[in-house]
Amino acid sequence: MRSLWVLGLRWISALLLALFYPVFYVVFSPLTLWVSYGILQLFVEATLTGTTIFAGTKTLLFVPACTAASAYLLLALLILLTRGISLQLGIKLFLLGSVLIFAANILRIQFLFYLLFSVGKNYFETLHLLIWKVLSSVYVAAVWIFLTWKFKIEETPLVSDFQYVFKKIKR
Repeated sequence: MRSLWVLGLRWISALLLALFYPVFYVVFSPLTLWVSYGILQLFVEATLTGTTIFAGTKTLLFVPACTAASAYLLLALLILLTRGISLQLGIKLFLLGSVLIFAANILRIQFLFYLLFSVGKNYFETLHLLIWKVLSSVYVAAVWIFLTWKFKIEETPLVSDFQYVFKKIKR
C-alpha cells in the first residue's frame, strides 16, 4: 500500500511541476543570460540591457526559449515518473543532469554567437533552427540515457509504474 501512496505522490508532483513550469524560466533564464553575456564579453565588446545584448552592430535578443526550460522540465518529469528513484537520488540526478543541460546550452549559445559574428545571419538562423528543433531533444534523451547508465537505473519512466499497478490489480 505504501508503494501505491508513493506512486500517487510522484504523479501528483509531476503534474504540479508541469503546471508550474514557468519556475524553470525564473531560475534558469537569468543564469543563462548572464553566463552567455559574460563569455561573449571575453571576445567582443558587448552591453546588456534587460534581455538584449548589443555587440558591435549586432543586436541579440535573449528570448525565453534560449533558457531551454523545457529540457529541465523533461528531465525532472523523467526522474519523477521513474519508479524506484529515491528523493536523494532524484535530487542528484536532477543536479547532474541540469549541469549537463546548462553546459550544453551555453556552448550552443556561444557557437551561435560565433556563427553570427563570423559567417553571418543566414548560417546563424539555419543552424539555430536545426539545433533547437532536432539536436536539443536528442541531447536531453542522451543525458537521460547517460544518467540511467551511470546510476544503474533499470526502470522505465511510466512503463514501470503501469506494470506495477496492473500487477497490483491482478492480485
